[in-house]
Amino acid sequence: MNRVAFAAAVLAAGGLILAAPFISRFRNLLRTTFPDHDVLLLALIVAGAIAAAAVAALVRIRDRRRQRLGLIAAALAIGAVYSLLTSSDDPHVAAVERFHFVQYGLITFLFYRAWRPLGDAGVLVLPAIAAMLTAVVEEWFQWFIPGRVGVMQDVLLNGAAIVCGLLFSLGFDPPRLTLTCGGRTLRHAGVAGALLVVVFGLFFDAVHLGHAIRHPRIGTFPSLFSEAELRAHAEDRARRWQSDPPIDRTRLAREDQYRTEGIQHVQARNEAWARGDSDRALREQQILETYYAPVLRRGHDWPAEQRADAVNRASASEADAASTFVSRAYPYTVYTWPGTLVWPTVLLIAAGLLTFAWRAAARREGAGARSTPTT
Repeated sequence: MNRVAFAAAVLAAGGLILAAPFISRFRNLLRTTFPDHDVLLLALIVAGAIAAAAVAALVRIRDRRRQRLGLIAAALAIGAVYSLLTSSDDPHVAAVERFHFVQYGLITFLFYRAWRPLGDAGVLVLPAIAAMLTAVVEEWFQWFIPGRVGVMQDVLLNGAAIVCGLLFSLGFDPPRLTLTCGGRTLRHAGVAGALLVVVFGLFFDAVHLGHAIRHPRIGTFPSLFSEAELRAHAEDRARRWQSDPPIDRTRLAREDQYRTEGIQHVQARNEAWARGDSDRALREQQILETYYAPVLRRGHDWPAEQRADAVNRASASEADAASTFVSRAYPYTVYTWPGTLVWPTVLLIAAGLLTFAWRAAARREGAGARSTPTT
């Protein structure tokens, strides 16, 4: 392993993670400074980075041109197709998604350069694991930052970018390697893979593991909190916000996920009311009144006349609504699997990877010892 290149890769990965609170500020600065051109500017940055990488590859490649250019073309094609198939309808979000390809392509390339001297399949496996670990940690970290989100979809996007980065790296500077792994590489890959599984479990637990809250007179809605936790948070915020009101989302601080959930229900209520769906708007209002009252009292509550109007317009009875209504306010998938099932599975997979790697390494080293002639 090239220690200098590895240190550079780790610093770049750490910088990418720690820059997460400031990326949204940079995007907001672009949007306010160039309100009609911010998407174009991000697109130009992405296009410029890709063009610079392609030119550098064309200048560098002297031998095996067909194979190496084919790998680079495959990287560009996969990135383009994935972006087209999964791109957000919001052009601002889509521009940021494409920027991810540049970020994680570069991170993968740096880790590849660090492990290129290995001469075995570890030059493919270890950079991919290291870059993916960076991606999961960054998305997990973003979850706690106001104005940022970290979800499974973004992890998959980063994974696609890592594949593209690895293909580009192989075309740009192909190693001379065998497709087998030495014992030391196997152990390193086992430890790195187990660490990735555990960190992904922590990310999944924080972001996607939650509860389906069922109220007998309102209906059902997903939440990261149990019903008891929602009521405890409501009591805590009602007391605390009297003297310490919630901060502006643009400040650097940990995001209040309880408040964020409440705001999402406010937005869903307002959107339903605007399109004339009084039943859905009323149910969202009732969810807010029951579980997110402190959020309502921060300037989001309906006037008494509007609530009475919504009740008069509602076409479904409480019993009918409770049996059929499912809130779509929460924008991400929430899995209601019990933690007692998730974490044993995560730890079992991690332990399995370690066991497999150690046994495979022992067999590899044992076979090498038997093939070594004695004098």
